Amino acid sequence: MRTTERFVVSAVFLVLLLLSGCESKVSSAYQGYIEGEFVYVAGKIAGRLDALDVARGDVVAAGQTLYALEHAYETAGVAMAEADLRQAEDTLHDKQKGLRPEEIAQIEADLRRADASRALSSLEYDRRIKLYGDAVIAKEELDTSRTTHARDKQQVRELEAKLATGKLPSRVDQILAAKAAVEAARAALDQARWNLGQMTQAAGVSGLVYDVLHYAGEWVAAGSPVVTLLPPANVKVRFFVPEAVAGSLALGQRLRVAFDGGAPVAATVSYIAPSVEYTPPVIYSQGFREKLVIMVEGRFAPDVAARMHPGQPVDVTPEAGGGGS
Repeated sequence: MRTTERFVVSAVFLVLLLLSGCESKVSSAYQGYIEGEFVYVAGKIAGRLDALDVARGDVVAAGQTLYALEHAYETAGVAMAEADLRQAEDTLHDKQKGLRPEEIAQIEADLRRADASRALSSLEYDRRIKLYGDAVIAKEELDTSRTTHARDKQQVRELEAKLATGKLPSRVDQILAAKAAVEAARAALDQARWNLGQMTQAAGVSGLVYDVLHYAGEWVAAGSPVVTLLPPANVKVRFFVPEAVAGSLALGQRLRVAFDGGAPVAATVSYIAPSVEYTPPVIYSQGFREKLVIMVEGRFAPDVAARMHPGQPVDVTPEAGGGGS
C-alpha cells in the first residue's frame, strides 16, 4: 500500500512538472510598459512668463498659442529696426535721383548771371583791345580786362558742369553703399521680428498638454521648456522578448496589448532593437531574470494612443501571421 501511494504521488508530481513546463513554453505574453516621446516647448530668449494659455490635461491643436513672455523690449526693437530701414531706403532713393528741383533751379540762375557777366566782360575786353591799339590806355588796363573776361568764362564753364552733375544720380559706389545699408537694415528688422516671435510660443504639433513646468510671473531661462506636449503618435508600447523569440517578430506585426481596467487593444511592431541586453529592472518576470532579451516597440492607432498612459504596465502578446511592412 505504501508503495502504491508513493507511485501515485510521484506520478502526480511528474504531471505537474510537465504541465508547468508546457505552460512556460506556450506562454507568449511579455511584460512591458507604455512609453511617451514628449515634445518640450521652449524659446531661445529668456523672459518673465506673462501669459500661460493652457493647463495640464488640455488638448491643443497645432498652431495654438501656449504661452507668452514679456516682450516690451522686443516690440521696441522692431519699431527701431523699421525706422532704420525707412531711413536707409530714403537715403538710397535720394542718391538715385540727384539734386532736388529747387537746387537745380538755383544753379541755373547762377549760370544765367555768370553768362551775363561773361558777355559784358567780353564786350569790355574787345573795347580795351581797340583803345590799347589806339594808345589811349595803358597795357595794365588791357591785362585787367583780359583777366576779368577769362575769369567770367571759367565761372560759366564751372556752373555748366555743376548743372550737368546735379542732374545725374550719385556715383555708382555711393549707390552700392546705400543699397548695402538697406539690406543690412532689412536683415536687422528680420532679426528683431524673430526675437519678438520667440516671446510667444505656439504648439508645433497637436496633442495633450502633459505637463506645465512654469507658471505666470516666473522667470524662464533661455531654452527652458514651459509646456510639455504628448502627441498621440508619440505614444508607444515597449516590451522585451527573449533573444530566441525576437527572430520570429517582424515590423508591422500585430500586437495584443492587455492592461488593468480595460479591454485589450491592438498595436503594431514599429521597432526591434538590433542588439541584446540584460532584462531591465522594470521587468520583474522571474523567468526573464538574468537572461538576454531584445527590446521591441509598437505603435497604436491615434484613438487608442489617447487612452494609454506613459509608465502604465502592460502585457503584450504578438499575434501570429500579423506581419506587414
